Amino acid sequence: MKAQLLFLIPLLPLLGAAVNGLLGMKLPRAVRGGVAVAAVAASFAVTCLLWPLGHGEGTRTVLGTWLAGTGLQADFGILFDPLSASMALMVTGVSTLIHLYAVGYMNHEEDTARFFALLNLFVFAMLTIVLADNLLLLFLGWEGVGFCSYGLIGFWYAKLENAAAGRKAFLVTRVGDVFLAIAVLWLFAALGSVGIPEVNAGAGQLAPAAATAIVLLMLAGACGKSAQLPLMTWLPDAMAGPTPVSALIHAATMVTAGVYLLCRLFPVVALSPPAMAAIAMVGALTAFYAATCALAQREIKRVLAYSTMSQIGFMFIGVGAGAVSGAMFHLFTHAFFKALLFMGAGCVIHLCDEENDIFRMGGVKARSPFVFWMFLAGGLCLAGLPFSGGFFSKDGILLAAFSQGPGWLRIAWLLGLVSAFLTSLYTFRLLYLVFAGQPRRKLHKHTLPGLMLWTLPPLALLGLGGGLLNLPPAYGGGEALHHYLGGLAGLPLVVDHATEFALATVAGGLFALGALAAWGRYRAFPGDQPNRVKGFLLAGWQADALVERSLLRPFKAIGRFCWQGLDVTMIEGILGGFASFSQRQGDLLRKLTDGRLSTYLIGFVWGLLVLLGWFLLVLARH
Repeated sequence: MKAQLLFLIPLLPLLGAAVNGLLGMKLPRAVRGGVAVAAVAASFAVTCLLWPLGHGEGTRTVLGTWLAGTGLQADFGILFDPLSASMALMVTGVSTLIHLYAVGYMNHEEDTARFFALLNLFVFAMLTIVLADNLLLLFLGWEGVGFCSYGLIGFWYAKLENAAAGRKAFLVTRVGDVFLAIAVLWLFAALGSVGIPEVNAGAGQLAPAAATAIVLLMLAGACGKSAQLPLMTWLPDAMAGPTPVSALIHAATMVTAGVYLLCRLFPVVALSPPAMAAIAMVGALTAFYAATCALAQREIKRVLAYSTMSQIGFMFIGVGAGAVSGAMFHLFTHAFFKALLFMGAGCVIHLCDEENDIFRMGGVKARSPFVFWMFLAGGLCLAGLPFSGGFFSKDGILLAAFSQGPGWLRIAWLLGLVSAFLTSLYTFRLLYLVFAGQPRRKLHKHTLPGLMLWTLPPLALLGLGGGLLNLPPAYGGGEALHHYLGGLAGLPLVVDHATEFALATVAGGLFALGALAAWGRYRAFPGDQPNRVKGFLLAGWQADALVERSLLRPFKAIGRFCWQGLDVTMIEGILGGFASFSQRQGDLLRKLTDGRLSTYLIGFVWGLLVLLGWFLLVLARH
């Protein structure tokens, strides 16, 4: 009976979404936000209370059968094991803080019922992914987060660019969803089940070529949701939504779904070394690509968006190296400090009269020292300050990639090192341009709501101290997360402490080098000096233009040909020609029946002449 209470974890946010969606416009503003916060907070509380059910082999419980027939059975079932339990705890905990923050942030908005309904629905969809015991239910949640991202990114749809950003996110992620759907169907055809434990247990039955193909299909699906190359173009534009949406997408939902999918099905992933190398290289290339783009961004939230893309790339490196616990460790610490950074960015934007351009900010430290210290805590975690949570989790992934020896993973490790340096550089660039010096334009005085401020310290503490979740033995820890995950932790990491300390020293040196380079370049405002390289990086390596030229323009050309060439010219032309011909013939015949006596007499005479001619012709033949 206690196991059935696990369904409250996803259903409570769904209930909150239903209340606000159906009744929200009739409720006072404070009640709308209160319902949304209470729903997610209650889900977090239930997760904490039922935490023991996730230990060891975990708990699997079924509410009812969803689909059944011809060998297929998909239940409304929950799999609450160490992996899903820890993920659910992070999602509900961080989401609760983001919902509280959103109440203050959206204080002056009118349509908060729709906003909080979608925000709760977003959490429900993510929890469906996390807790699903079968791949079809997971896919239902997978599509759910896509729908919610579309609705929330384009929340301010009166501005066409916001609506376009929502459509772009929806369509680009759908590309990856197609590949994941094929992988799910292939696994069912090969193994006869869509149950996640059954698929993982029977993965050894897959032929090597089939396993590689399925994992690559899953990788393509994960790239769509987690904004990895080449399906990454939607994420920077997703900043069009309200800041709490950005925090939720980047920290607790959506972009973490791809990483979780690969970790959830790691027994399948581990069957194919080539596919694991592909996962690692996709992550490494994305980490480097996004870090370079972040160096040139002008909008504060776009810097953080590219940062997320880069950090998710590190998680992919971890999965490719076989370090599931390392990837999940970085996922958790990143959730803490990235939620902190986005929520801090929302505070900065309010203090700067809704300005997003970091070149038009400056001096924010003097306006709000509290926001500065909170943002600094998140920035230090992101940049990899030694002994912070971000340092330990990122260093663990790089160590796992290095320990695998020469090969593709060593290249991924080198790209990870370069990306780590660039991360430190662009993080301190952001800090100097936003908080240092004097305001670069006249600003009005603003008072931030308490809910926007006091939700930041818990995230700062979790980000800075998050390394304790999986502290390595070399630092006196016991790798708590690794041992908690047990058999789900991935491949064992075998490396001596000397190598571990040496690589940690390199990571600390890269942090210091990036901070020093940013200090030399940005401690005094350098002015806005655009050039071709900056323009190239600002435009994300012209990725959107490349997609436009290589895919959209040919597609539009084919569409125009099918419309104007085939439909209008050929099909409508032929049908229109027949119609015109029939109409002309009808017009001619209609003239013979116009009701005039003279017309009928003429017709009678011509008819008589024809009959006489025919009669004379017959007589002549005889």
